[in-house]
Amino acid sequence: MSVFVILPAAGIGTRMAATTGGAPKQFLQLKGLPILIHSLQAFLGEPRVSAIYVSVRDAEHQRVAELIAEHGLSGKVHVVTGGDTRQESVANALAVLPSTDDDIVLVHDAVRPLIDSATISRTIDAIEKHGAAIVGTPAIDTIKQVERTADGALITATIPRELIVHAQTPQGARVQLMRKAFADAAADEFVGTDESSLLERSGVPVFVVQGHARNFKVTHPGDLEIAEFYLAG
Repeated sequence: MSVFVILPAAGIGTRMAATTGGAPKQFLQLKGLPILIHSLQAFLGEPRVSAIYVSVRDAEHQRVAELIAEHGLSGKVHVVTGGDTRQESVANALAVLPSTDDDIVLVHDAVRPLIDSATISRTIDAIEKHGAAIVGTPAIDTIKQVERTADGALITATIPRELIVHAQTPQGARVQLMRKAFADAAADEFVGTDESSLLERSGVPVFVVQGHARNFKVTHPGDLEIAEFYLAG
C-alpha cells in the first residue's frame, strides 16, 4: 500500500494580499522558510508517505520546482498544474497519481504548516480501517443556525455542540473512493467546499480524527505571528 499526498497551492489568498504585496500565502516566510516548505517537510517526516504532488498555477510551476530542489525535496515531491478552483487543482493531481485503488491519498492545505506527524499517522490509520477520514476539532462555541434577511441574520435553531466538528486537513480516502467522489461531482457540476463534502455526497462514510488548534490555516496577516509563536514553543 502506498500513501500519496496532494497539496493544492494554486490559490492567491486575497485576504492576505493587501499586506503582502500580492504574494501568495504559501510563499510567505515562516521562521526563515516558505510556508509551503514547512507543510512539505511535515508529510515527508511520515515514513509511509510515498510521494507528494503540489498543484500550482502555470506561472509558478518553475518557481515551486526550484524551491523544492533548493531544499533537497525533489525525490518525493512533484509539481503539477493546478486549476482555477481547489477542486480542479486536486482533481488534476489525482489524475496523475501512479496509484492502485487500495492506495491512500491525503489532501492537505498548503498553508496549514503546523500539522504534526502524530495526526498525519492517525489519519492514515483511520483511512486504512474506515476507508475515508478527515482531521477535525470539536466545536467550543455555541453554534447557531440562521436565516439571512435584508436586515442581517435571524437565528432559526441552536445546534448541539456535540454534533459539530470544525474540519481541518488532511482529508483523505482510498484512491478508488476519492476518484469516484470527484468523478461524481464533475458529472453533476457540483463544487464542494472540501474533499469530505464530495466523499459524503458520493455516499462514503467519513471518519473524524481528533485534530489540534495549532493545525490552523494561515489566512490573515496576524496568523503568521501565531504560527511563529507555536514554532518557537
